[in-house]
Amino acid sequence: MRALQLLLLLGMLLSPVTLSLARKPRRENRDREVYGNGKIFDITHEINPNMPTWESKDGLGQFIWLVDSMKNGSKLNSSQFKLSTHTGTHIDAPGHFYEEYYEAGYNVNSLDLDVLNGPALLVDVPRDSNITAEVMKSLNISRGVRRALFRTLNTDRKLMFKKEFDSSYVAFMEDGAKWLVENTDIKLVGVDYLSSAAYVNLISPHLIFLKKRKIILVEGLKLDNIIPGHYNVHCLPLRMIGADGSPARCILVK
Repeated sequence: MRALQLLLLLGMLLSPVTLSLARKPRRENRDREVYGNGKIFDITHEINPNMPTWESKDGLGQFIWLVDSMKNGSKLNSSQFKLSTHTGTHIDAPGHFYEEYYEAGYNVNSLDLDVLNGPALLVDVPRDSNITAEVMKSLNISRGVRRALFRTLNTDRKLMFKKEFDSSYVAFMEDGAKWLVENTDIKLVGVDYLSSAAYVNLISPHLIFLKKRKIILVEGLKLDNIIPGHYNVHCLPLRMIGADGSPARCILVK
């Protein structure tokens, strides 16, 4: 009986407000990737310690530190982070592969937001090949398409979810990059691993794409479970002076 009285007293002391404060916040949106009743798709990879980084076996590792902590008596939580400008889903600036562009200030601040936002075509690349001229021809991308996202075997293999860098990823070969530049109106090229150029042909495709500063490369896109076709893409880099690239938040909208 005495125990029951104590429980009743405790219940009166713990008002609904007190109980609500004691509950942990809901985390229902933590891993959400589809918004707007299925009309908005987040195609950005979550930055986390176990994601791959260029030529590393150990992944990204710790990248964020809580320098002010409420648990330790601070009035707020405040963090700092350290990342490569080419971490996860990111955008390349012309200065990434051209020293003269870097010196001239063609960094991420120089990128055309009109190119980074607008109608886009998501295509599936044949799974047994890098993106060559022959593959580009087979995709039948019509004139007038200014933004193309290329989903490859990288997505099927879930390479962006593996800690260790994988040099066997699929991307553009030199002839594929040249064919795109000469035979399409594409100004935004999006790929699903850390580089738009195949590891065995790393430099020349980048030089072809970035030469005239009219094509923007978006790398490390998350293209799982999205139906190929036409969307609006919105992809924004951080506005950082002097940066040859930047992590970005990219979405597709039906």
